[in-house]
Amino acid sequence: MRTEKEKMIAGEPYIAGDETLTQERLHCKQLLYELNIKEYIMSEKGKAILARLIPNAPKSLYIEPPFFCDYGYNIFCGENVYFNVNCVVLDGMPVKIGSNVFFAPGVQLYTASHPLDAELRKSVEFSKPITIGDDCWIGGGAIICPGVTIGNRCVIGAGSVVTKDIPDDSLAVGNPAQVKRKILPEAK
Repeated sequence: MRTEKEKMIAGEPYIAGDETLTQERLHCKQLLYELNIKEYIMSEKGKAILARLIPNAPKSLYIEPPFFCDYGYNIFCGENVYFNVNCVVLDGMPVKIGSNVFFAPGVQLYTASHPLDAELRKSVEFSKPITIGDDCWIGGGAIICPGVTIGNRCVIGAGSVVTKDIPDDSLAVGNPAQVKRKILPEAK
């Protein structure tokens, strides 16, 4: 029989109140407390906390506290990823972030979702992964919904709610976010 954690990571309905998952979220919150309250700056001690909080990221990951996540171990980053203040990553499933990705203040990435059926919603939830390609800029207050893939070299406008995949080289804005145009390389 599969554990609730195995179900969560597989994208199946799972019980979030499971003892193991509850303990893992508590551990994450303790590390977030150290980062967001005790340290609050990205010093050597802050970097050491980040390495424990998000073990699947290189040392170049930079986060301006405060930062919030559920587990931390489901966040995978490439090189040179930057989160500005007040970003949230609900990482019940993998959140894969490419290299050279910049998150403005207040960006929220949600893998967590809930059944539409009210009775089911009382007992289970589920998650869908998020993938963000290389060289992206996610504007302030943007929300990336469960199951979304954002291609390489994209810009997501401030306040946008991304509910569907965004192809490479796109500027997407609005609620729901829509591709407004392709981003072409600038002439030198």
